[in-house]
Amino acid sequence: MPFVPRTHHDWHLRTRNLALGKQTVVIGILNVTPDSFSDGGLFYSPRHAPERALEQALKMLDEGATILDIGGESTRPNANPLTPNEEQSRILPAIEAILKAQPETILSVDTFHATTARRAIEAGAEIVNDVSGHLWDEDMSATCAQLHCGAILMHTRGRPQDWPTLPPLAPAKVVSLVVTDLSERLEAATAAGIPRDKIVIDPGFGFGKRLDENYPLLAHLSELQQFNLPILVGISRKGFLAYTLAQSPSLSILLDGASPSMEDRLHATTAANVAAILGGAHILRTHDVRPAVEAAAIADQILGAL
Repeated sequence: MPFVPRTHHDWHLRTRNLALGKQTVVIGILNVTPDSFSDGGLFYSPRHAPERALEQALKMLDEGATILDIGGESTRPNANPLTPNEEQSRILPAIEAILKAQPETILSVDTFHATTARRAIEAGAEIVNDVSGHLWDEDMSATCAQLHCGAILMHTRGRPQDWPTLPPLAPAKVVSLVVTDLSERLEAATAAGIPRDKIVIDPGFGFGKRLDENYPLLAHLSELQQFNLPILVGISRKGFLAYTLAQSPSLSILLDGASPSMEDRLHATTAANVAAILGGAHILRTHDVRPAVEAAAIADQILGAL
């Protein structure tokens, strides 16, 4: 069989449930940071906060986003670390403004700080999206359990400052590493009291996997179905896509030796998103909502024809 039938789940969030499997859910990325790798500073302004963030949020909702994921701290290599208080000063006004304008919006908070997660959920967010899989704050799992929120557990290999010096991964080892590590994170999360029907897993493209190390993960994404949990994929504008484009002989004249800009990574992102859906992904996390929604509509129709 060329494609993988997608499993169906009922994702239990803080105050509502979300059916996953029939149609791909698109999460719009809203970075209220000055230094994120893709859009740092575009939707963050201390002088005008949170007007830029609200404008972008409403645009993504109009384009078909089901969930908005709000992040206040960049996890790119060499990013400046924030205190939880600084992070909260960025995200909480955005949450308040969005829910005031569109009260039914499903919001996720992108944080690895338990105190920030608590403040965001208490402000009305439904989901905690932790890129460390609850590794970087020992209180995160217990906090999510107490808050009864949805939880996205992402795989990461080391911290951002470690990534440039991590030893390379053999292609045959990538998927097994992710499966093993996610198994440990799931066990810890459920032991802390988070029900499985609140958990979504994310293999963490680009997080400790360099360049071509990401392709075995995309090619064998269906192996994550062994967890019988929803799968989220965040490939949007990632560096490994840009690297592949830069190596393509047919694009060499157009790129003239330069790495593709963030905007020039859109079509590569779309291709990877479609591959992910056909490999079993339930949720796409993206900067470019409308292209992702359109791509998902076609990929969902293909899955429906299996």
